[in-house]
Amino acid sequence: MRKRERKAVITFSTTTVAIHMETCCKKEGLPGRLIPVPTAITAGCGLAWALYPEEKEMVLAMMEREGIVPEGVYELEI
Repeated sequence: MRKRERKAVITFSTTTVAIHMETCCKKEGLPGRLIPVPTAITAGCGLAWALYPEEKEMVLAMMEREGIVPEGVYELEI
């Protein structure tokens, strides 16, 4: 069994927004990856961006620049 870690999880209203997030993060070399939304969270599209909490602010800044609106931003053990 994998060890649980504290992660920041950003959810999206649509799959299109989630894929745009992945594209922008890869283009800018930002951390994180798409994951299925954890069961502790309900989200519209079923995809979320997971990263370490200390990396969250730089990713949120990029999202603001790119006009990517999160459905929610959480921190939890996954």
